[in-house]
Amino acid sequence: MSATKEVISSGMPGLDRVLLGLRAGDNVVWEVDGVEDYLPVLPPICREATRLGRRLIYFRFARHQPLLQEASGAEVYVMNPAEGFERFLTGILDVIEQAGPGAFYVFDCLSDLAADWFSDRMLGNFFMIACPYLYELDTIAYFALLKNQHSFHATDSINRTAQVVIEVFRRDGELFIHPVKVWGRHTPTIYLLHRQQGDEFVPVTSSATIADILGSVPKPWLEFSIHRPGVWVRTFHEAQQAANALRTGGTPTVETTELFERLLKMVVTSDERFQSLARRYFDLETLVEIMQRMIGTGRIGGKSLGMLLARAVLRRAGPQWAEKLESHDSFYVGSDVFYTYLVQNGCWWLRRRSKDFDAYLRQAAEARERILKGTFTEGIEEQFVEMLEYFGQSPLIVRSSSLLEDNYGNAFSGKYHSVFCANQGSPHERLEALKNAVRTVYASAMSEEGLRYRLHHGLLDRDEQMALLIQRVSGEMYGSLFFPHVAGVGFSFNPFVWQEDIDPQSGLLRLVFGLGTRAVDRADDDYTRLVALNAPLKRPEARSGEWREFAQRRVDVLDLQNNQLTSRDFETVAAAFPTDLIELFATRDESSGPPRDEAVAVPRFAGSLSFERLLGETDFAPTMRDLCRVLQEAYQYPVDIEFTANFCPDGRFRVNLVQCRPLPGQDWWRRHARNASGNRRSGAFVVSIFRPDRGA
Repeated sequence: MSATKEVISSGMPGLDRVLLGLRAGDNVVWEVDGVEDYLPVLPPICREATRLGRRLIYFRFARHQPLLQEASGAEVYVMNPAEGFERFLTGILDVIEQAGPGAFYVFDCLSDLAADWFSDRMLGNFFMIACPYLYELDTIAYFALLKNQHSFHATDSINRTAQVVIEVFRRDGELFIHPVKVWGRHTPTIYLLHRQQGDEFVPVTSSATIADILGSVPKPWLEFSIHRPGVWVRTFHEAQQAANALRTGGTPTVETTELFERLLKMVVTSDERFQSLARRYFDLETLVEIMQRMIGTGRIGGKSLGMLLARAVLRRAGPQWAEKLESHDSFYVGSDVFYTYLVQNGCWWLRRRSKDFDAYLRQAAEARERILKGTFTEGIEEQFVEMLEYFGQSPLIVRSSSLLEDNYGNAFSGKYHSVFCANQGSPHERLEALKNAVRTVYASAMSEEGLRYRLHHGLLDRDEQMALLIQRVSGEMYGSLFFPHVAGVGFSFNPFVWQEDIDPQSGLLRLVFGLGTRAVDRADDDYTRLVALNAPLKRPEARSGEWREFAQRRVDVLDLQNNQLTSRDFETVAAAFPTDLIELFATRDESSGPPRDEAVAVPRFAGSLSFERLLGETDFAPTMRDLCRVLQEAYQYPVDIEFTANFCPDGRFRVNLVQCRPLPGQDWWRRHARNASGNRRSGAFVVSIFRPDRGA
């Protein structure tokens, strides 16, 4: 294909003779020790653009001094990488699309992008998207990259994608170039080291000179050489050493405040309100612990952050919470992994937003299909295997944790998927199930419901990457079934006031027996128990005798024998449940006598889920009320939580707090007021609607 491309001069005849000229479409990467070694090649290419009457476009985004002055004739586009990968890349592509074929481009040093995004992986993704587009438009594009600063995540992607890669060396005042890739061209000397002599580049034939200059330079993209750590690994090692020094009473070798701030933006969030909370409740050791549990690189996303922040807030609030909270056992798949998956599986261009939203939805549908059939990089798959080895055959849940999710005003409630993995079978079967779960969550980022939500809230232009939260499911095994005793959602403000003595400020729970899917997703065929936390025994039913009619009848559980999430009748589940615990949650129907299961001739529990003893004889409701209050005070905003809890026969329990987020806006409350528990038919009504924008 390259043979049909137009031959174009670099403006340096000596370089043209080495490379046999440039070809239309060439992306030329200059690997340099410093930007000063990039500067000499720019005036010649600018003059050539002017001579040919081509548009010359300069993308300015780095911290170094500008590379081109006004006299160069370049159109300067100032870009801001801090706005996020998506907006930065889209801005670059929009300019390229408008310029059309044949333009000349000069980019600032790419290494600053890795510094802004804290990720070599994302630098590689940028190059893999932008450069093929430039190639198809028959452009000439110059880039610089600092040598020996990046991991293979960047260098491998760049070296595979670029058409021309040239290393630049300075030794004893002399300039040398070493072409390491010149696609579609060959001469007997093209890949030799060349010394600049006047306007010419002369091949170096002395083995001693070649060895002195090239022999000491590692090649990070070669598997048999030293893999130099990139931005992420270097920062992690610094943080780990500093945290160890602080823990043992030593003196860190780096300034820890600056390091904490860097990690905060690199791993946790770019949202200023959440950064403020994280500064209050996280420390350097917390951030190191998060990074130790990360698969890939990038940020952990909103759901992971909310869970971790809530736990940190409670631990700070008092020692009693250490006894009340079940330890979480979580891993975080960084947001960069999502983008890498899209790029490497040919999904990114389908994800690029179209001005026609209906056309965008059609592209999104095709993107979802490709996402569901995509493959993971070898390195990520190896980390999945290691994580599964750690978890063994414990059930897992793969939860969405996008960058925009669970932010102030943007709940994305129900828009993205979470997938349970019963995690049974051979190691290969469990790995395939995990990968399918990850693909499902990734595909939900392109769901029509999610995209329409983003459109409605003005978020289509915002950087939206899908991180993941992978957790050990809280609960116990009963026969072949696995589930927590109770689960649900909670609100620090109660908008469903069905009696005058219910205090909205005390909060509300929507409680179920078993997995919390029925409380979170609202099963239309069943009911949940509404619990006003200042009056937990008061029911919303219009007449007290009607409660059995509106009791939960089905229980969501993980069926380990059939390796799936399923729903069972309560009485079926209760048959496998410990008899000394069941009456904590259910009220026996004494009028029917002691029923027996005719198939096995054993007593079977007959009754209905009421949660009366749980709410009346344990401190569960006061604990959840205090938990919601502490979190609302820390957030200075009403909050929404998801939780599970597991009990002992004496009423002692531990709560697993799996999610915490600021309450969404009015539209969300109206929807949940309609769907509160299915109890509208039983007399529940709403007399108070909380509006977060106006306060409680």
